[in-house]
Amino acid sequence: MGMMQEFKEFAIKGSVVDLAVGVIIGAAFGKIVDSVVSDLILPVVGAVIGKIDFSNLFIVLGSVPAGTATTLDALKKAGVPVFAYGNFITVAVNFAILAFIIFLMIKQINRMKKETPAAPAAPAPTPEDVMLLREIRDSLKK
Repeated sequence: MGMMQEFKEFAIKGSVVDLAVGVIIGAAFGKIVDSVVSDLILPVVGAVIGKIDFSNLFIVLGSVPAGTATTLDALKKAGVPVFAYGNFITVAVNFAILAFIIFLMIKQINRMKKETPAAPAAPAPTPEDVMLLREIRDSLKK
């Protein structure tokens, strides 16, 4: 069997295709969660706490060159080391929401698996020694 044929069989296997679909959907789902956190949740939290913009929470760890704006993007472009804990808060909230949603999905999938009735197990075959004993018994009855 040639290498191309082996690769084709590998690529067509259901688990590989399922994994590829899962990665694509996961990436899209991650973007949705990122948008929910960045555009909906953190602005509300910031407004409740006191008009805090989490994306601009940082501590400058070096000297700022003259004429550089004191925004996170400008400082990063200038190569100034910054401790961007606001960005970390955003990523941590993203992770927590994504993990919670995945937990709910797995919980629902497990519930659906339990509700699906399992096919009744086939009775185990009669052991050979029992079959032989039955034959002996039946032959003595005659």
